[in-house]
Amino acid sequence: MEQEKTNGSFLGHLTSFMDRFSGDKVILLIALFLMLISVISVFSSTPRLANDTGSDRISIMIDQLKVVALGFVIIFSFYYFGRVEWYRRLSMFGFGLSFGILVILVLKLNLGVVKAGSINGAWRILIVAGKQFHVYEFVKLFMIMYLGWALDTFKNGQFRWAPFVARHSSRLSFLQKDIWLKIVYIYLPLVLITVMVSVGSNSSALFMGGIMVLMVLVGGLDFRDVAWVGVVLAVAFGCMFGAYKMGILKDTRLGTLVSRITNDDDKTMEKLIASKRESLEWRQARGKLDQPVGALLAIKEGGVMGKGIGNSTQKYQVPVIFGDYMFSFIVEETGLWGALILILLYFSLLARGTMVAKECNRYFDKVIITGLIILVTGQAFMHMAVNVHLPLVPQTGQTLPLVSHGTNAFLVFSVVFGILLSISKDARENMARREEEAAPIFEHHHADTQDWTQDSTV
Repeated sequence: MEQEKTNGSFLGHLTSFMDRFSGDKVILLIALFLMLISVISVFSSTPRLANDTGSDRISIMIDQLKVVALGFVIIFSFYYFGRVEWYRRLSMFGFGLSFGILVILVLKLNLGVVKAGSINGAWRILIVAGKQFHVYEFVKLFMIMYLGWALDTFKNGQFRWAPFVARHSSRLSFLQKDIWLKIVYIYLPLVLITVMVSVGSNSSALFMGGIMVLMVLVGGLDFRDVAWVGVVLAVAFGCMFGAYKMGILKDTRLGTLVSRITNDDDKTMEKLIASKRESLEWRQARGKLDQPVGALLAIKEGGVMGKGIGNSTQKYQVPVIFGDYMFSFIVEETGLWGALILILLYFSLLARGTMVAKECNRYFDKVIITGLIILVTGQAFMHMAVNVHLPLVPQTGQTLPLVSHGTNAFLVFSVVFGILLSISKDARENMARREEEAAPIFEHHHADTQDWTQDSTV
């Protein structure tokens, strides 16, 4: 009777579900823990948002619960119905789709149903039928998937368009060479997308370009080739910076990037002190210091034990502490222990993802899992680095994956975890097979056991 009650309880159903779950359980549990942290953190960190929008924290939490529920559905939809073959076929369109939506942003086009939009003077959203979509969140995923397809196709020698053109044009016969295939299908798309993203956000371009270069490097391409890509990107940004200093690109986002990298808070503080209170200069200086200084203050005041859930004071001062500075907020309320839990979760994801990638049979599976893991953990640690003012790290807005408030980013990372769990099914089968085939540390022979039994009897 007790066994039947246990089986019918929530714990029994949960245990049964975990037993039947064929994806990687560690990755699943990490996603669920991050989602739980998100609900609690968003509810506690949004009094200023509620005041600014004329709403209340209960309504904001309900909205976040809806987003989390939708993310949950997305994760399990990809897990149950996703197929590696589908991912591979769709991934080849990742670059074209990224290029298309970035063209709309760069040219600030209005196509009726779809049009470019700006936030705080930066063109980085698409408005589709009245709904806003943060383009860069989607481009990250599209390009990681595309590079996975490109790397796999190059490795298997399956590129079609460039070799076809090379065979039918003597002038373009060089396109059959491996180096040109890599340039056309891998390096050129990488550089082009990075440069296009820089028009709206230089710091996002640096992050995205770095993630893509790292993925290509881990994917097994020649280090010297990848180094040349890095040199090209560095030269491109250097030329843009030089043009900015000469006044040619004065009205672009380069000034914002320079100020974020130099992180000159001392001069801003001097300007704040010297300006008349509530004047335009005073308000501008105060606005620049609210986020970075408030985030550091939150971490300092959190200390080891934290102030306790709901006792943050910086959530009333830092404008977007629930998004770009969520790590600082969590540290303020939970202290060093909360920081260690978050770091442990993302490090565990990195370690587990690496293990799952090694157990995959197909190269495409390996490189996609590697790229997605780099995306999630890279953005998480970038977010933390910004929050603690790590030197030379631009103060750019990067959300904490599956934790920060923000619908687009949350749902994109839900897709990422869904793909990870879907692909991990094959790896789990390999891991289980290895465990079954593994020999025990100490082998017990029947004869030895029989002799031991007889000796014991005597």
